[in-house]
Amino acid sequence: MVPAMATIERYDASTVPVLAERVRRVLGESGLIALPTESFYGLAVVPFDEQALARLWQVKGRSEGKPILVLIGERPQLEPFVRSIPPAATVLMNVFWPGPLTIVFPAAVGLSDTVTAGTGSVGIRLSAWQPLVDLLRLVGPVTGTSANREGMPPPHRAEEVQRILGDAVDLIIDAGPTPGGRPSTVVDVRGPIRIIRDGAIERGAIAAQLAAHGLHLDADSR
Repeated sequence: MVPAMATIERYDASTVPVLAERVRRVLGESGLIALPTESFYGLAVVPFDEQALARLWQVKGRSEGKPILVLIGERPQLEPFVRSIPPAATVLMNVFWPGPLTIVFPAAVGLSDTVTAGTGSVGIRLSAWQPLVDLLRLVGPVTGTSANREGMPPPHRAEEVQRILGDAVDLIIDAGPTPGGRPSTVVDVRGPIRIIRDGAIERGAIAAQLAAHGLHLDADSR
């Protein structure tokens, strides 16, 4: 038997509540959804659903020891995921969120090791990509790892997701081609403030904002 291909549903700003209900229903059944982000399409499951997280790892072929990014639609959605919000995080959120900045926080007690990879930390991003934000404000936080098999290039279009993962995901939200470009910059604020991945927001801009508040980027960060 040929596996069923994922349904593609077109994003339309005028019908977001209807689409959000469809997404919520699929996620509530431990489903796996491909969503557009400000760079590429990502794979979304509920970050507290162990069955869905296990399925995500299986589909992705993700290497052991790699944490999973969480996407939120508004700042209050951050609370269940973090143990504390360091001063540097507050500065960076106020300036660069929503936008292509992933902040690594101390993870809340009890957050799944499948999300944290046992690091005690969790990476969170509040995207500026409107189709994604519109949905997540209604649906709630989801994972945001790229919609590709491990080691393969991430897709820009819903049709690419269907071709690569169409028999492994339940629903694909099509908001047209994503912008691509550089990935989000990743900053760890748990101790010495470190950039652990250079990306769309330049190192100098981050350092300047921190310095304006008496905080400093670790000189040894890469």
